[in-house]
Amino acid sequence: MLQRDYIQRLIREFMAALERMLEKKEVEVRREKIKELYNQYVGPYAFYSIATIDDVMKAMAGIADEEKRLSKMDMLAELYYHEADTVGQPTRDELLGKAFMLFDYVESHGDTFSIERRNKMVEIKKELRS
Repeated sequence: MLQRDYIQRLIREFMAALERMLEKKEVEVRREKIKELYNQYVGPYAFYSIATIDDVMKAMAGIADEEKRLSKMDMLAELYYHEADTVGQPTRDELLGKAFMLFDYVESHGDTFSIERRNKMVEIKKELRS
């Protein structure tokens, strides 16, 4: 029970920090804040910024607690999704692709329904097709 409360608090803190980052107008400031969020909530930006989806999945498989693993995957997907708005092609599509795969994994393996997650997945599909 304490583990679940901790994870929920961590998610709330992450989402609040993400919202504050999104309020920043300047792209460079947003990029720096995104790097901070990676390092604080998910893991080293140096790894996750260049990791393939296979590398990401292997790293996440090392987290034994499923709820914690799914939460980290969801946070990482959010970071990839929002970081995509700060970079050009082809990096943008790579980030969106990784975000989609992580959102999809969380959607199919988690027990929390999120209309916001599903809407982002639909939006990503549209973006990648255009």
